[in-house]
Amino acid sequence: MSETTIDTNVLGEKIVRVLKTIYDPEIPVDIYELGLIYDVFVNEDYDVKILMTLTTPNCPVAETLPLEVEEKVKSLNDVKSAEVEITFDPPWSQDLMSEEAKLELGML
Repeated sequence: MSETTIDTNVLGEKIVRVLKTIYDPEIPVDIYELGLIYDVFVNEDYDVKILMTLTTPNCPVAETLPLEVEEKVKSLNDVKSAEVEITFDPPWSQDLMSEEAKLELGML
């Protein structure tokens, strides 16, 4: 069998590691722990689609943050393309933050 099957779990973990290097400029916590990433889809062609939100629709990085996410995910060797889709449904709330993020921000 010369066919290589993609291990989407391994690639997913790599993508999460990259997402954890991207920070919201106003909050000293990465976007993954903040709960801004709703979903990551990877298909067999190594195309990645990320469904994410922003803390507010008027977020000062609404233009640049999705681009940064796309660029950093695309920089992974296994990724052919990356697309970020912004959604405000459901709207972001502090409930989406990880325990780690809440601890970091003194909310626990």
